[in-house]
Amino acid sequence: MCRREDTPVVALADDLSGAAEVAALLRRPTRLALDPADLAVPVAAGEAVVVDLDSRYLSDEAAAGVVRAALTAARTAADGSEAEAGTDPADRHARPTGPSWDDPGLPRTALHDTAHRAFRAVSSRATDASYGRPLWYKKCDSLLRGPVGAEAAAFAEGAELLVIAPALPVAGRVVRGGTVLVDGAPLRDCAAWRAEERAAPRSVAEAMAPLPTANVPIEAVRQGPIALAGRFRRLAARGRHPVCDAETDTDLAVVAAAAALLGPDARLLGSGGLAAALGRRLGPSGSTVGSSGPTTGSPGPTAHPSEPTTGPPGPTAHPPAPTARHTVPPAGERPLLVVAGSAEPAVGEQVARLVAAGARHLPLAPALLAGPAPVVLPELAPSTVTVLSVDGSDGIRPGAARRIVAGLARAVATLPGRPDLVLTGGETARRVLDAAGVTTLWPVGEIHHGAVHSRTSDGRSVVTRPGSFGGPDSFLRVAAALRPGVLAPSSPASTPHPPPPAPSGTAPSEQGVTQ
Repeated sequence: MCRREDTPVVALADDLSGAAEVAALLRRPTRLALDPADLAVPVAAGEAVVVDLDSRYLSDEAAAGVVRAALTAARTAADGSEAEAGTDPADRHARPTGPSWDDPGLPRTALHDTAHRAFRAVSSRATDASYGRPLWYKKCDSLLRGPVGAEAAAFAEGAELLVIAPALPVAGRVVRGGTVLVDGAPLRDCAAWRAEERAAPRSVAEAMAPLPTANVPIEAVRQGPIALAGRFRRLAARGRHPVCDAETDTDLAVVAAAAALLGPDARLLGSGGLAAALGRRLGPSGSTVGSSGPTTGSPGPTAHPSEPTTGPPGPTAHPPAPTARHTVPPAGERPLLVVAGSAEPAVGEQVARLVAAGARHLPLAPALLAGPAPVVLPELAPSTVTVLSVDGSDGIRPGAARRIVAGLARAVATLPGRPDLVLTGGETARRVLDAAGVTTLWPVGEIHHGAVHSRTSDGRSVVTRPGSFGGPDSFLRVAAALRPGVLAPSSPASTPHPPPPAPSGTAPSEQGVTQ
């Protein structure tokens, strides 16, 4: 597996907020595509394409088929690009040669004494063998929701090994003994699973079925990349794919480094945690999102202190210049619409703080959203912040959740004008952008972890964020980054303003969430 700054990367995700998270972490010019057909466009050296397969709620068979089709499209594009450049695609499959540094016959002291030189030598051979070949990454949900096993099995087809590490330490999600723990508790006790129709898996191995796996304990990970790569190779020889324990970002960095030693036929599957480790290995020092994106509107938001929002441009990373047909008002004059469509309990507090700071609140009745007719929303005034939420006071109804989200998207699509958008929850984000006709995003940076700021082709801002991410002030931070000075600061003790009159056919209600 090549680890160069000019390595092209192809990443596949099962929902939009996860795709945006990966795009922001890869530290290179990145195109975020909502249509897998965009994989027919070859990925240029040093760039990435991240595709939202929109497969979180597909059946196992359908999800696997989508992954296989995406792999085929990207391989066909890469082979065609090499043929045009005069390179025989068959030459790509040369394997690294030379001694194996996990040879049990090699004295242990010699292995330790030459570890650094071994790492550099093997990495160099892997780079030579894989030059120009895309690096493959599969984003999975850190809580293992969706058809992760079917997608993993399809993604592993044609690869020598699939290295699996779904931990996300920054969000309190670790893998210990092959089991995902969220703040120390098993998945079955996690609030995010309340809206799921599937039962929470008891282990990563169970979630990855039918893919044959073997757990790699934390002690093995902490032996370092050389020893860990050797363990990976032995598992590959047995037809098993490693599931790595990880409790810190350093553990994930070791996993990424070990995968780098395996040559071009290894692939990676993980959450944003492993994607961040991969981005640190691939990207130039001090860089994160490489796409400068459109320049229409206000400057991008303040990024995480260690992660600049812009970087070097690339030939396919830039969006087309806005045309007259797509001209939108300057950012300061456009409304900002926050669509709170996540089932996470914390979202209620985030909405309350935003409303307390002066945002307009439009709560919507689930029954109305799930009905056949679109909900008509009041027009949004220029230079204002509005938050749209779902009244979940009667509880979560998993069977109706997707219909409610679809109704939410229809309601947003009927709004006049072209507001900037803040979208929480991958399903909500995807349905809203589909209804708005948005097919490609260009990531600019992260406002906070997981809250990814992107631009559309007409220069509007879109912020996507997994529902489970962000503290109580998440929406406030996003709004302050996109519309500085519009809202007043809010304290935790602030009391939300009463909601305005509800849209047609609804009644004011307590804040609630669906999906």
